[in-house]
Amino acid sequence: MSEPAPPSDAPRCLACGSTDARPHDRSWDLEYRTSPERFDFLRCDACGVVFIDPVPSDRLAEIYPDNYYAYASDAESVPERVKRWLDRRRYRKLLRALPGDALSVLDVGGGDGIQLDLAREADPRVSFSQLVDLDPRAVERARDRGHAAHCGPVEGFASQRRFDLVILLNLIEHVADPGALLRKVRGLLSERGRILIQTPNTDSLDARWFRHADWGGYHCPRHWALFDRDGFTRLAHASDLSVAAFGYSQGAPFWALSLLFWLERRGWVAIDARRPAMSHPLYPPLAAVFAGFDLVRARLGGRPSQMVFELAAQPLDRPAPNSREKVSA
Repeated sequence: MSEPAPPSDAPRCLACGSTDARPHDRSWDLEYRTSPERFDFLRCDACGVVFIDPVPSDRLAEIYPDNYYAYASDAESVPERVKRWLDRRRYRKLLRALPGDALSVLDVGGGDGIQLDLAREADPRVSFSQLVDLDPRAVERARDRGHAAHCGPVEGFASQRRFDLVILLNLIEHVADPGALLRKVRGLLSERGRILIQTPNTDSLDARWFRHADWGGYHCPRHWALFDRDGFTRLAHASDLSVAAFGYSQGAPFWALSLLFWLERRGWVAIDARRPAMSHPLYPPLAAVFAGFDLVRARLGGRPSQMVFELAAQPLDRPAPNSREKVSA
């Protein structure tokens, strides 16, 4: 006798579409307090991806408030200057390996274009830079910086140009169909181009420690699909992409947020909509401490809170090459 079919309204994994999932955790918007609603996080038994249910895709204006951290800029802070120096170094290494006298770079969800600035500074061959973002304010700032910019979802972005580097930093976990996003940007990639992806790691120490204590990496309800290394690699291969390189990066924000939520539950700190978690005075020192902690752990063989993938277009008639592993800034 065959197994009964799952109900048509059963939650489906955002990565593979399977309805074979089990409860993983439950959380709410502890950072910005946009809603008291609790959201379930389910783990797909087929591919291991953790996904949110329900997906609040019709509530973007609500769950991304005006004081959302990505809309703010603290360019003069010491941590931000250090981060930009590390990012610039990463782009220098990545772009140096790409052939050609002129390179084109696309950043999807890149805010005001700061990553494109860093890519141009890292390699003088970057002659064209393109931003795609949903925020009209960010798009205008990117244009002021000298980048071409498209306001809207990447699904609606079309270009005859093929890009040598596509940047997706902490974006893929925010979308309802991560496979469709990968296939879209693959179609925008030059023959030898690379896709740079950074995304949270559900197999990190903090993700395990705070799994049932409101892990900061849930970023609830804004992170919709969360991966470990194997789960994301499977998604990349299913999207006709190969993993050219893999590494880890620090996830200090997740540690800092997790600890702030832990302190709040004990009544030792206060977080509310007017002063969200990242605006709390304890957040910067906690983030600084755990940035160093994660980077040291990565060099000692640990698995920190952020994964960094370099993806390449995978020829359909050849298997994906073995990836090289490295520690990323």
